[in-house]
Amino acid sequence: MRDVVDWLIEALEQDRGPILCQVLETKGSTPQKAGALMIVDAQGAQAGTLGGGCVENEVKLRAMRSAVESRPAVHSFVLDHDYAWADGLICGGKMTILTQTLAGPEPLAYFRALSAAIGAARGFTEAVAVDPIKAGFALGDRFLVEAQGEITARLAGSSDRGLDLEIPSPLDRPKPAIKAGFALLPSWPRIRLVIVGAGHVGQAVAALASQADFDVCVVDDRRQYANSERFPAAKEIVVGPIAETLSGLEITPQTYALIVTRGHGHDQEALEILAPTEAEYVGLIGSKRKIRLIFENLLEQGIERSVLDRVSAPVGLEIGSQTVPEIAISIVAELIARRNLGHGGVSRRPGTHDRSATRDEASAPRAAVP
Repeated sequence: MRDVVDWLIEALEQDRGPILCQVLETKGSTPQKAGALMIVDAQGAQAGTLGGGCVENEVKLRAMRSAVESRPAVHSFVLDHDYAWADGLICGGKMTILTQTLAGPEPLAYFRALSAAIGAARGFTEAVAVDPIKAGFALGDRFLVEAQGEITARLAGSSDRGLDLEIPSPLDRPKPAIKAGFALLPSWPRIRLVIVGAGHVGQAVAALASQADFDVCVVDDRRQYANSERFPAAKEIVVGPIAETLSGLEITPQTYALIVTRGHGHDQEALEILAPTEAEYVGLIGSKRKIRLIFENLLEQGIERSVLDRVSAPVGLEIGSQTVPEIAISIVAELIARRNLGHGGVSRRPGTHDRSATRDEASAPRAAVP
């Protein structure tokens, strides 16, 4: 999303008359969800998408036709035979989309603040006026509300009134909603995924997780494996003794930890440090036997059973994985489910412990890394 906002900022700086097109609400099955953003300018250039197809094209045409009036408008689309037959989108959903021409210093200041908030990845909510009567603000007025409830930017004309509205914290991962005449569009804090182990499974997981918007941190004691050549998308690579390195990392409730080292001893060492932390998710790859032995050892060393009960082991959704890429897909699918759906979003079927997706790093198909 940040690249689209930055494109908008550039268009504002160059006075190209950008038109913001944003999904404010959806019902049923739709190609994009609330918050999706598309920007077009007077020449027809475009950044972002509302899902493609005829709806996106219709919004673009309407936005450009109404740009001369410079007044925001709300458009509703039902994805039925009339709008979506040619594009294969007859899913019966409904999309409510705002179009709004922007110009001047106020929008520029607001969207610069929004870009910074996206980059900070701490989470925020945009409150966009969609019903002026209920909201008490003009259509398209918007407020940037940080995770702790502070309004850090506003695009609300000359009004300096506050926002008398209770907004759920993005830390709680709320869904978009319409409330008191506002569309509330939360942006959840980005999850930092600490991958302990720079072997072939860790490498494959890192590549996929980066594409799925996790901030990847790789930890290993081998510089020849933990490097930017093998992990080009990693935000951070930390090389050093595993126990010492993990003890020095900042672990927060926005941290997921995945243990995929090259040996049982390193796995146990990492789990002993990570399991008691605030990390929202701690996952351990391995066979049923390996996991049982590691858990028994840690219990003997005084780790509480309740601490180990929160560990996801073995990791990976059951998809019949056979290869390293398939194993990585199963793991990243579980990470996405936990992030998007919460603790109840991942259900395991009986026998998962014995499936191929849970094999030890040592018994998985070999790549270049031993």
